[in-house]
Amino acid sequence: MTTAPISLREVRDSDLPFFWRHVSDPEAQQVAAFTGEYHYDRALFDSHWAKIRADPDVLNRTVLAGDEVVGHVAMYGPPDEREVTYWIDRAHWGRGTATGALGALIGLVDTRPLYAYAAADNAGSIRVLEKCGFVITGHDRGFARARAGEIDEVLLTLT
Repeated sequence: MTTAPISLREVRDSDLPFFWRHVSDPEAQQVAAFTGEYHYDRALFDSHWAKIRADPDVLNRTVLAGDEVVGHVAMYGPPDEREVTYWIDRAHWGRGTATGALGALIGLVDTRPLYAYAAADNAGSIRVLEKCGFVITGHDRGFARARAGEIDEVLLTLT
């Protein structure tokens, strides 16, 4: 478990270099599987973050362990199709950080259902989602850029 308390706050410009370090980690990308072009190109990353930070329909938060920036969580999409996503620094995996951060995020809104997708073999992420009340409600296949091919994925729902 994590030793520092987990909290969320508004995203600051100074958080972005930390986020870039987290999402550009090749080992983390391989586990997450479903990555975007912005995970590999800093200019695209900066553009992506400028766009989503300006979108009032995206709820973004920086994840802190104590005073350390350890990731980000977000909720986005139309009201009846809201999805959650998160990315936690690999150094903080297995410490309860993602579970604490996601739990705090979903506690900020009453919107239900909420949806999440994960690579079917990403047991850690699936466990985080299940600990936060999500249940597997579907299976699909999708192109995973980090793995350069199609893989199985699961849809999870929080009602």
